[in-house]
Amino acid sequence: FSPRVPDGVIGIGGGSSMDLAKAISLMLTNPGSAADYQGWDLIRNPAVYHAAVPTLAGTGAESSRTTVLTGPEKKLGINSDYTLFDQILLDPELLAGVPKEQWFYTGMDCYIHDIESLNGTFLNEFSRAYGEKSLELCRQVYLEDHPDKDDRLMMASYFGGMSIAYSQVGACHALSFVLGTHHGIGCCITFDYLDDIYPEGVREFRDMMAKHKIELPRNITKGLDEQAMETMTSVALNLAPLWENCLGKDWRNIMTRERVRELYNRM
Repeated sequence: FSPRVPDGVIGIGGGSSMDLAKAISLMLTNPGSAADYQGWDLIRNPAVYHAAVPTLAGTGAESSRTTVLTGPEKKLGINSDYTLFDQILLDPELLAGVPKEQWFYTGMDCYIHDIESLNGTFLNEFSRAYGEKSLELCRQVYLEDHPDKDDRLMMASYFGGMSIAYSQVGACHALSFVLGTHHGIGCCITFDYLDDIYPEGVREFRDMMAKHKIELPRNITKGLDEQAMETMTSVALNLAPLWENCLGKDWRNIMTRERVRELYNRM
């Protein structure tokens, strides 16, 4: 409500906090509603200065060109070169005290970014280089034992975000809007049912769950009414670039509405 634009916006926290900081910094200089810009390269004016201080590691929000937003009809977000943070402060000591389950679920968001990017049709050498290093670090964190695991996870998150910045995520992220669950948990629930698309990644993911004694929520769609199921299915199928990256240009004939519903029913 002030005629003066703020000097800057700082997002401190997890992926949601950082995405909100990106969205606010963009909307301060672009007219209308955030819903008007859900899509790719629709932003016209640069954002105000915005910085990130992540206190969780895994989402890659600190380095991605997307601010994920959920609207009444789609979960998409603002994808733009103007979305990228101007400055990032990465301090692994800020991860101290994160509950084990949250540490795992958020870290798996990074692991899944890597699997989806490295197995996608949009892959390029820029994305491959960052994705392969991020995946290596994720394996060190979740399959090995290192005293500096938080340092490695924070860098894995950053590299994973860079990997998807100019490639794309895939099937898991398209389907991860599961009954409003938090993003990391939703990704883990979804990924566990995608062994026909990412067989090696899902096997390794299950090894990580076993090592850290993680038990995923089950039967969460049991008794779901028809309207909620249709909404989830529509949200998933609206994410065309994610499906194209995963399955190619003919994805609509592969990932049908019936197949999406069948996957959700299994969850």
